[in-house]
Amino acid sequence: MSSTFVTLAEVLEARGGPLLEEEVWSLLLATAESLVDASYKGQNNMCSIISPTSLLLSATGTLAFKNCGLSEDVSTFTAPEMLQGRASSTKPAVERMLLYSLGMTLYWSVDFHLPQNQPVQLSDHLNSLLLSMCEDLAHRRVNLISILEACESQHKTNILPPPHPQSSDSWWRKFFTNQWTMALCQTVRFL
Repeated sequence: MSSTFVTLAEVLEARGGPLLEEEVWSLLLATAESLVDASYKGQNNMCSIISPTSLLLSATGTLAFKNCGLSEDVSTFTAPEMLQGRASSTKPAVERMLLYSLGMTLYWSVDFHLPQNQPVQLSDHLNSLLLSMCEDLAHRRVNLISILEACESQHKTNILPPPHPQSSDSWWRKFFTNQWTMALCQTVRFL
């Protein structure tokens, strides 16, 4: 059975509001696990930028990444070293660039459609973790293993919604139960 995908941007647009903190933790854990899996399998065909339009979610519980097109405006989510033409293609460097763009994408997701005078509602722990992902200096960014450990600890101590979308109470599975949402699902998976 093939999966049908929608982008994170489409999910937020359809719901008309930002992700809640527990949803951010779940998405962060699922994405980090997916990045570890892709790294372990040696998949090097990914773009070095994760954005709301390249992070794909499916009702079947699959998370995937779409290659960024050159026409897409992803500069907001692009690591500074890439923008300055100093990007390295080593595995640790690519990981740091991906973590930067993931952090920026998640900040964008918690700020989505909020009134300008309304602050983002994040715990200090999550805010600190996202800030450490978005450090301008690559060597100061948190690594993938530390993110996984922080997410797993958060899920254990706070009994958050399952990080895996296959679970019946996953936030994005609930999103896909809406028939209108299914009409959005026309994005092709990039692996």
